[in-house]
Amino acid sequence: MPESGPGIQTANTSSVVASQVDLQKAELGDVYSALKTTSKGLTRSEATARLKQYGPNTIQEKEQSALARFFRFFWGPIPWMIEAAALLSALIGHWPDFAIIMALLLYNAIAGFWQEHKASNALAALKASMAPQAEVLRDGKFQTIAAANVVPGDILRIKLGQVVPADVRFIDGKSISIDQAALTGESLPVSKKVGDIGYSSSIAKRGEMSGVAIGTGRNTFFGRTAKLVAGAGQEASHSQKAVTHIGDFLIVLCLILAMLLVGTQLYRDIVIAPNWHWSDIINILRTVLVLLIASIPVAMPSVITVTNALGALALSRKKAIVSKLESIEELAGVDILCSDKTGTLTKNQLSLHDPKLFDAQSSDELILAAALASESASSDPIDQAIFAGLKNKNQLNNFRLKEFTPFDPITKRAQAQVTDDKGHLLSFCKGAPQAVMALCNLNGDKAEKAKSCVEELASHGLRSLGVARCNNGNNWSFLGILSLEDPPRDDSKQTISRAREHGLQVKMITGDDVAIGKEIASQVGIGQNIFAAGDVFDQSENMDHLPKKVVDCVERADGFGRVFPEHKYAIVKALQGRGHQVAMTGDGVNDAPALKQADCGIAVSGATDAARAAAAIILTAPGLSTVVDAIDEARKIFERIINYVLFRVSMTLDIMVVVVFATILFGFSPLTPVMIVLVALLDDIPIMTIAYDNTLLPKEPVHWEMRDLLLGSTIIGIFSIAQTMGLLLIGMEWLQNSQWQSWISLSKEQIQTIIFLQIVAGGHLLLFVVRSRKAFFSKPFPAMKLFCAIVGTQILTVLMCGFGWLVPAIPWSIIGLVWLYMIIWMFALDLVKKLLYRRLQDI
Repeated sequence: MPESGPGIQTANTSSVVASQVDLQKAELGDVYSALKTTSKGLTRSEATARLKQYGPNTIQEKEQSALARFFRFFWGPIPWMIEAAALLSALIGHWPDFAIIMALLLYNAIAGFWQEHKASNALAALKASMAPQAEVLRDGKFQTIAAANVVPGDILRIKLGQVVPADVRFIDGKSISIDQAALTGESLPVSKKVGDIGYSSSIAKRGEMSGVAIGTGRNTFFGRTAKLVAGAGQEASHSQKAVTHIGDFLIVLCLILAMLLVGTQLYRDIVIAPNWHWSDIINILRTVLVLLIASIPVAMPSVITVTNALGALALSRKKAIVSKLESIEELAGVDILCSDKTGTLTKNQLSLHDPKLFDAQSSDELILAAALASESASSDPIDQAIFAGLKNKNQLNNFRLKEFTPFDPITKRAQAQVTDDKGHLLSFCKGAPQAVMALCNLNGDKAEKAKSCVEELASHGLRSLGVARCNNGNNWSFLGILSLEDPPRDDSKQTISRAREHGLQVKMITGDDVAIGKEIASQVGIGQNIFAAGDVFDQSENMDHLPKKVVDCVERADGFGRVFPEHKYAIVKALQGRGHQVAMTGDGVNDAPALKQADCGIAVSGATDAARAAAAIILTAPGLSTVVDAIDEARKIFERIINYVLFRVSMTLDIMVVVVFATILFGFSPLTPVMIVLVALLDDIPIMTIAYDNTLLPKEPVHWEMRDLLLGSTIIGIFSIAQTMGLLLIGMEWLQNSQWQSWISLSKEQIQTIIFLQIVAGGHLLLFVVRSRKAFFSKPFPAMKLFCAIVGTQILTVLMCGFGWLVPAIPWSIIGLVWLYMIIWMFALDLVKKLLYRRLQDI
């Protein structure tokens, strides 16, 4: 792990220090000079002045009030239409309509606000993960202060288990090992020495050192990550854009029809009618209100919210917790999955690989020697892997520890002195192979063989560990080389294969070395076209606007190694710029910007608070298999929503056009405002059970194809209009035909009830038609909950029309004839649908 990387700038590029000194690489003397400090630290007055000048050591973000967030749900095409209908209802005194419309408007806003409120705030989680306290040298004495009060130039003492409170350069102490995996993605703690850099919010795992603060707050590696999180994911989701497109389409159509309707009415009332009165304006407004209510898919936001919410419940059973509901639709359209390596593709458990023997007589002897040079109670992953590799742990009881020297990043080895059960003094050491080889004065063929072994292991992505023994203070003997690996999960290869079958391309993004990445990628079937991020992304490039050659490389690569947060964010952004829908998995602070920017950010099992807060979906089970399962479920949910939207837009077109043309042709509205509100309730409330419907699983990613969706809705809507207008023409003829009237007498009000029955019942029959790409009577059949909800609604509608509940009653024989008419049309609409899908597939 290099001590600096692309885009990792702290005080040298910030306002913290006026000097242009690179504080990450400069000599410590120059660092002291640039920061105007010494190894004695700052005085209290100097620290106070700097705190005022540079601000607190925290991540500060602008927060939008809850009230402002709530009112956002009253802004947009569909809310505008609902609000206009409510206003018009109030102006002409239709208070029941006003109450119902406002109730739907408030429900949509409250449901959306509540789901947003439940989603965790990524910046708040980042802020909460910072160190709460720090030990600083002030006025010549170490004292504990709030980490928020640390300033550049402070001398800090960092001990085992503490969180590094700022970006520091280590200035004193033997060694320290810090876990910065959440920041950089490295799978192992990193040993530091004097002069090395330590990143804010990493955790000390071993040792103790002092350091000088070179960056605080937003001017740290951690702060830069937070800034990326704040700027990521600002664009509206594909789902939000789709609803906006649908709203725009209906608004334009509504305005055209309203102008046609008002123009016709004014012509009749002013030009033709001899006794025109201003009160006739109220009649025109009533007609426009009917049209406006008819044009609004009032329950669409609610149905989509409920469908997604029930889908989220289904995903939770697959160990995927949804924090942002629209992410379900995003996940359904994902075609590229960027996956981290450690813990997702691998087990995140180091284990011993095949050892290379030199002076050791057996693998057991080599592993025992390495164990004697390790700490038995250590949490270090390497030590734990060595002890796990011991076949007989009781062998350790034959030795007594006299002295232990922890791993030193300067000598790059750990060493122990022990006595065996015969009282012989022995020394064992383990560490970097080159360091142990030098200790043993290895040369000649044996040295060449050892170097070849290390190179071969490295080419396979394995870490090497040299082991040596010294008997009674004599020369050191090179026992051999242990190799360690983080093996792939047992299900990773199968999961990658499943992902490809689902039309997904998987790219591996890891903070580990490229060689390790290539080996794992090869084993799980991703591919070996793995690049070092530093070789692709230039430090000076704007990660939001990358050159074409870089984007081309990102698109064709199988993955990247040695990545930083900026790289992950840039990879996601570049792929999105090429029209891909991208899912990103991650578990650390370093993943948070990319998780938030991705179309669907997925925090894997065991993720940090920051990663979970930035993600839209949180996995509770390890591995990628849960992701593929979630994608399956998301695609089914998306299909249900598409089926509903196709039905809803078609029916809205039917109602709008029939209301306008019936008013123009026959001089009266075929539906009253109350009937239209009842249509919305009777059609949409039971259809919320579409969330449980049985659907075929799409083999490829599914997207909001707005052209096809609106074209299909319009064509089906035109035939639905023909169905309704046909029935209305029959009804108007019935009114004029004395023979038919003598058989069954009907009034204009009863004709309105007939149209009401046809639209409610015909709408549900239309849903059965559009929910399947094949014939409506073929598998998969409707789910029992959906079927029962619709049948129950039809029974209620028939009873309303037969007994005159809320609408004028019509004879039972007429109800039977209307149902026969609709069933005939159901087969006709099914034929239109099949021809339409066949045509769209050919385009």
